Amino acid sequence: MLPTVAIVGRPNVGKSTLFNRLVGKKLALVDDQPGVTRDRREGQANLLGVDFTIIDTAGYEDEDAQTLPGRMRMQTQAAVESADLALFMVDARAGITPMDEEIARWLREGDLPVVLVANKAEGKTAGDGVMEAYSLGLGEPVPFSAEHGQGMVDLFQALLPYIDREEEEEEEAELEEADIESAPLKLAIVGRPNAGKSTLINRLLGQNRLLTGPEAGITRDSIAVDWQWTDADGNERPVRLIDTAGMRKRAKVQDKLEKLAVTDGLNAVNFAEVVVLLLDGTRGLEAQDLRIADKVLEEGRALVIGLNKWDTVEHGSALYQGIKQALSDGLAQVRGVPIMTVSGLTGKGLDDLIRVAFETRTAWSQRVSTGILNRWFERALEANPPPAPGGKRIKLRYITQNKTRPPTFVLFGTRLDDLPESYRRYLVNGIRKELGFGAVPVRLTLRSAKNPYATK
Repeated sequence: MLPTVAIVGRPNVGKSTLFNRLVGKKLALVDDQPGVTRDRREGQANLLGVDFTIIDTAGYEDEDAQTLPGRMRMQTQAAVESADLALFMVDARAGITPMDEEIARWLREGDLPVVLVANKAEGKTAGDGVMEAYSLGLGEPVPFSAEHGQGMVDLFQALLPYIDREEEEEEEAELEEADIESAPLKLAIVGRPNAGKSTLINRLLGQNRLLTGPEAGITRDSIAVDWQWTDADGNERPVRLIDTAGMRKRAKVQDKLEKLAVTDGLNAVNFAEVVVLLLDGTRGLEAQDLRIADKVLEEGRALVIGLNKWDTVEHGSALYQGIKQALSDGLAQVRGVPIMTVSGLTGKGLDDLIRVAFETRTAWSQRVSTGILNRWFERALEANPPPAPGGKRIKLRYITQNKTRPPTFVLFGTRLDDLPESYRRYLVNGIRKELGFGAVPVRLTLRSAKNPYATK
C-alpha cells in the first residue's frame, strides 16, 4: 500500500490545483469560484520519483453537519482519518483567516502529522502571509505555488519523512533485480577487424558456428546466437551472444558493404546490455579501440575489455599494465573498466569474462532507494561543499534516480549552470564508488527550479 496524503484547507486556497499537479493530469475541476470540489477525490501522485496516494478534499467550512457544506466537511474529516499525513494549505496572499485557525486547531488535536503549505507564495506581496502562517503552531510553512510549480523540492523535503517507504523500494528493487538476473544477458562482442571475435564466440559455443579465418573483415552481419552458460555453482544462465563486424577507422572504410556492416555493429551495441571490446593482445591498445569504447559508453552501455590472444603474448605483465594505464587516461569518464585476459583459441579466461559480464549487468541495472541515495548525498556535500563562484552560493537540494540501464540521476538545486564540471565528476565518481555502480556509465542531469517571474 502506498502512503496516503490528504490535502485540507478552506475553500479556494488551491487544493485542487496542487492535486492536479501532483497526479500529472487535470482530474479535479479548478475555478476561481470557491467550493467547486465537494466529494473527496483520490489519485496516484509522483513527486520527484516518490509515489504516493493523494486525496483532494472539499474546502473545510464550519457549518451544521446536516447542511451541504457540513456534509462536505464530514467527507474531509473522513479523508484525514484514512490518511498517513495531512497537507494543510493556506493562501499566503490572503493571509491567515479565522477559518485557517479553526482548521489548525482541529488538526493539532489529532495524532496525524501535518505539513503546512503556504500556497500562492510566488509574488513579493506573499512574504507577510508566509511569515504569518507560523502563528498556526504547525511548524515551518513551505512557500509554494501550485499554479506555477515553484517550491516542489521544498515540498518534497517536507513530505519525504512520511511518504518514503524505503523497505518497499528495496523489496521492489530486489524483485526487479531477480527478473533481470533470470533474463538472457545481451552481450555484444565488438572490436577492430581480426581481433578474434568470431573465434572467441565459437569457443564459447563449442562449435564452429561463425565463419573464421586469417582474413580480416570476414564477418559482415551482426549475428545473434542464444547460448546457455554454466556458472561456478552449476546453474545454467541464458546469454544472447552478438558477433559484430570489425570496426576500422572511419577514414579507411571505403567499401559500401563494410560501411553497412559497421553501422549494423553500432546498432548491435544499442541492442546490447553489456559490450565486450575485444583487443588483439599482440597489438596492444590503438586509438581506434578508444573510439569504439567511447562510442559504447556514449550509448550508455556497460563495458568490459577483453585482451584476446593472451596465450601468444610476450611480457604479458608489462603489456597489461600499459594497456590499463592507457585506458585509464583515454576513458577518464569511466575509470576502472574491467580488463580480462582471454584466449578465444584455447578458451582460457572465458568463464571469468562471462562472469564479469553478468556482474557488470547487475551494477548497470540496479536502483538505489531514495533514502540511501540522499543519505550518501548529504555526506558528499558535507565532505566537499559546492563552490561559491563570484561569492554566490550554489545550493544543491536533492538527488533522485529516475532511470536504470544506464543508471540516471537528477540533481535539483539553484544556480546549477555555475556548477563546475569537476564537482559534477566528484558526485558521479562518488555514486559509482560508494553506491555499488562500479565502472558502468552513470548519467547526472542538473535541474534548477524555474522562476516564472524571472523575465518579467
